[in-house]
Amino acid sequence: MSENDKVNTGHHIEDKELIKNARKPVGELGHQILDRMNKSHESMASWGVTHFEIQEDSKILDIGCGGGRNIERFAEQISDNGRVVGIDYSEVSVEKSIKLNQEAIDRGIVNVLQASVSDMPFYDETFDIVTGFETIYFWPDFINDLAEVNRVLKKGGLVFFCNEAVYREGEMEKYDDLVELLDMKIYSEDVLRESLEKTGFKDFKAYIDEENDWICITAIKI
Repeated sequence: MSENDKVNTGHHIEDKELIKNARKPVGELGHQILDRMNKSHESMASWGVTHFEIQEDSKILDIGCGGGRNIERFAEQISDNGRVVGIDYSEVSVEKSIKLNQEAIDRGIVNVLQASVSDMPFYDETFDIVTGFETIYFWPDFINDLAEVNRVLKKGGLVFFCNEAVYREGEMEKYDDLVELLDMKIYSEDVLRESLEKTGFKDFKAYIDEENDWICITAIKI
């Protein structure tokens, strides 16, 4: 494999064709990257979810559910009165998430749909919690999409995002190749705060793991 087939992700040198599937997994490489994400994002996700609480009857939406590991995590914490819904715009991700969570789907506590964050097929004020792990980089119109998240959240509901990359002035060169390859946007804490406050959220909190460069944030719908 030549140098042209490789990309620096900011943390590792990876196969470009595989990493392209991080944005919208398709085909065999899509399956491969979702399997990897379920494992490689686990420590970040486990850290992130310590920053909010789930009730037994929580109605949770996971946007960009990928391989479905976070759906599985949430489904283990709810009773039959709760519900976890995952959406992804990748057919492969939906297929993978359904396969991983088939038992909970059969129980009626999990549902997985192919859909876009920009126009979600849910009634207003459906969910108590909306989560997004490693996904907001790819949202087509961040402000519009946050407004859509606000719409489907109940008043007082919580939004949570968790990312493996946080924007820091003068430290972003290492992500240049990845940003170009995936046409992704890496947000700073300030931009996240401003965007959420602009779209009807309050009580913004950010948690940063300095060692790993992880960020997770929470905010409440006004």
